[in-house]
Amino acid sequence: MGFKQGRNGDKWNISLRKIKLPLLFILIFYSVAFWRYFATGNIFYIYNFVYIGTSLATGIFLSSVLPEKHILWGRRITQLLIGIYLLGYVGFIRHENIQIEGFFFYLFSGVFAGATLHYFIAKIVGPLIFGRGWCAWACWTAMILDFLPWKRPTARIKHLGAIRYLHFLLSLGIVSYFWFFLGTKDLFNNETTAVRWLAIGNVTYYVVAIVLAFLLKDNRAFCKYVCPVPVFQKLTSRFSLLKMTIDSSKCIDCGLCEKNCPMGIELLRYKNEGKRILSTECILCTTCQDVCPKNAIKVTFGLDRDIRKEYLRYRE
Repeated sequence: MGFKQGRNGDKWNISLRKIKLPLLFILIFYSVAFWRYFATGNIFYIYNFVYIGTSLATGIFLSSVLPEKHILWGRRITQLLIGIYLLGYVGFIRHENIQIEGFFFYLFSGVFAGATLHYFIAKIVGPLIFGRGWCAWACWTAMILDFLPWKRPTARIKHLGAIRYLHFLLSLGIVSYFWFFLGTKDLFNNETTAVRWLAIGNVTYYVVAIVLAFLLKDNRAFCKYVCPVPVFQKLTSRFSLLKMTIDSSKCIDCGLCEKNCPMGIELLRYKNEGKRILSTECILCTTCQDVCPKNAIKVTFGLDRDIRKEYLRYRE
């Protein structure tokens, strides 16, 4: 997603080249829309993926053309458009549990529901193209967290990220218990149960996420340590075609990118090794690009070697 090609002060920075990346995402999501429609005959897939693709393309375009002081609103607008739509419409109005437990239930039952396709596109296969961009641009939990005041986090707490794997296993274990031991295989066919599970799960997420942000002075603490979704994403996002890149010929090693990175990545170590940002913690939020005084950071398209390099800033 990125978008900004040059510092533009108080002026809009519109040009034809700014539509290339938005058009790529429109092509991807519109293709999925018509693929699912012709495969199923369900018109829902048309307006669902056309809406998401258009919202994402709009945010990417705005992030590249808005005046510098308003640059964050490109991503924020997309977060709100997609997050509210998925949680409010797909979740509460269409009664689909798009929490991770809902995905496991639909997967076990062999139902290719909206939640199943959502995880497949956004969190399992999609990261091969756009990495963990979902976390920055479409997550309905993060859309709230990014409005909190602790935007420049301290270093990460080592080993605390293990909680996300425990959370993942707990969610899988709960669903397995209902499915295999209680025989409750039609749990989410009951719309009331699905909506209640979705509501309770999301309220819990928001409370835990906001409390963690306050305690650790870090908006993205929940994303780093507790959210189970990266367990999927980290497997495929390391192969992502889209990654951030620091141009060593322009970089002055001021360190602003690292100080402002919400995920606590040692960005300059990748630059010093002549590599793109290979960390699976990168969410393509483009914060590093936005704060760079020399316009030395951008999103690039390509393949990488040494994809297991994980450089993160930890507390001593």
